[in-house]
Amino acid sequence: MDDHYKILGLQRNASREDIKEAFRKMALKFHPDKHSQSPKAVRDNATLTFKQLSEAYEILSDHRKRADYDLRSSYSSVNKRSSHGGYGYGYGYTHNNYGYKGGASQSHSHGFVSNLEIALRFFTTRAFLLNFAFAGALIGGIYVFDMGREALWRVHNSGKSFEAAMESIEKAKTHKDKT
Repeated sequence: MDDHYKILGLQRNASREDIKEAFRKMALKFHPDKHSQSPKAVRDNATLTFKQLSEAYEILSDHRKRADYDLRSSYSSVNKRSSHGGYGYGYGYTHNNYGYKGGASQSHSHGFVSNLEIALRFFTTRAFLLNFAFAGALIGGIYVFDMGREALWRVHNSGKSFEAAMESIEKAKTHKDKT
């Protein structure tokens, strides 16, 4: 994964204005139109760099995408450190160093927390909540329709059950067929 902050030449605590200014400066330098007369290798490099700049700007300029990117990049850097024998998540214990033999390492428990955070993010997205509300309204409508149908049945057929009404319909059909 490319470091979007490095691509734009920024620190992680850069403001939106810093991101915008850095993107504009780099975009002018690497824009494909500026290199249209350059040799193919230079043109291809400028095009690739411009695409990376655009992707970095798209992610870092949007608050939600940036937060998600920061979360994922910090999680992957913790995993890289712990898998190479470095310090685990916060405590320095992993299964790779100091003879630690206690089940899951700290980095695995961090993975669970991260998965929980990802699940919570999914369940709080606008699309999920709209779909959930639509499904709730649909189920509520079906329930109300069913209750209304039963109430209408009781009003028009007081004292009769559905089975008794079906029996009387069958009797009427057989009586009609006889005549």
